[in-house]
Amino acid sequence: MSSGEGRRWAVYGRGGLVALCVLAAPFNAVGLEGGRHLVPVTAAALLCGAALLVPRLRWPAAPLLVTVCTAWWGWPLLPLLVLALFSLAVDGRARAAVGCMAVALGANLLSYRATSLWTPQNYASTVLLPTLAVVVGLWLGNRRRLLAALAADVEHLRVEARLREEAARAAERSRIAAEMHDVLAHRLSLIALHTGVLATRNDALPAAVGERLGLLRSASVEALADLRDVLGALREDVARPGVELAPAVREVRELVDEARAAGQPVVLAVEGLPEQAPTTHRLAVYRVVQEALTNARKHADGAEVTVRVDYRPPATQVDVANPAGTPRADTVGSGYGLIGLRERVTALGGHLGAGPAGAGAWRLAARIPHPSSTGQNGDPT
Repeated sequence: MSSGEGRRWAVYGRGGLVALCVLAAPFNAVGLEGGRHLVPVTAAALLCGAALLVPRLRWPAAPLLVTVCTAWWGWPLLPLLVLALFSLAVDGRARAAVGCMAVALGANLLSYRATSLWTPQNYASTVLLPTLAVVVGLWLGNRRRLLAALAADVEHLRVEARLREEAARAAERSRIAAEMHDVLAHRLSLIALHTGVLATRNDALPAAVGERLGLLRSASVEALADLRDVLGALREDVARPGVELAPAVREVRELVDEARAAGQPVVLAVEGLPEQAPTTHRLAVYRVVQEALTNARKHADGAEVTVRVDYRPPATQVDVANPAGTPRADTVGSGYGLIGLRERVTALGGHLGAGPAGAGAWRLAARIPHPSSTGQNGDPT
């Protein structure tokens, strides 16, 4: 049932209860004094019921009206007073509910009417019913407010988690762009350098070849400038004139050596040559292994990590597994590193899997298919 349907049924239920209480008033009046006050009691019940059903009169008009009528006419209107007190308690107006109950019961005690609430046969109901209405109303109102607060907290956490996931994906895309800036800028620089060297030997080359070399050099220089303008803002250490750009690709062996030097036991098995895989694959493999080693240090400190990398076509594959270990108390994982990795691997047409591997072990694996055709260094042609 949706929240709208729940509110609608609550309105229907409240209307039915008010109708029953209004209908009960004349029947109660008939049994008292032979029905002498049937008309005024019925009129008072109808007036109080209408006030309870109008949302704008729920506070303070309706409770005050029901309190005054019950204080005067007593027992026939007690059900309406109980309903009014219950509504006040549900809305969190505990002091108002207790005050209305005290005024109605106290004033009726002084009226000495035949319809008084304080006849010997009504003592228990006179005190018990209003008190029970206030207690139950307070409990129900507090429960509703607690559930509403919890629902708001859950929604807030859901939105915050979605924003964090989007931020992790955006950060990974920025990292990929920055890495591509480094790699492409380095290779464009090499093209410009070699074409410039060949262009200086125009006397040994045909005129058409020299002209083509000049065009190739100009195009590579312009492409490098465009690349600096578009992606250079992502990193502060690139796109500075006079700085020789170096490739951003780091090999997995360097990462494993650093982990071993820090005291982390790592077993590395590599099949194929890194040059057999595209540069984007090698960057993704590096990030997968880096994230896996970091998670192993956090959640399985001291456990031996097994890293297997296969660069050979038709797909670059990386598999990192570690047995259960002792989690470190000084680190708290955010869980968003895997979101960034999945964004990177999926962008390359691959698949990333992470999860338990049995007996408390953990496994992180990725498979990235190679392009249909590759160049000499494994990059798409």
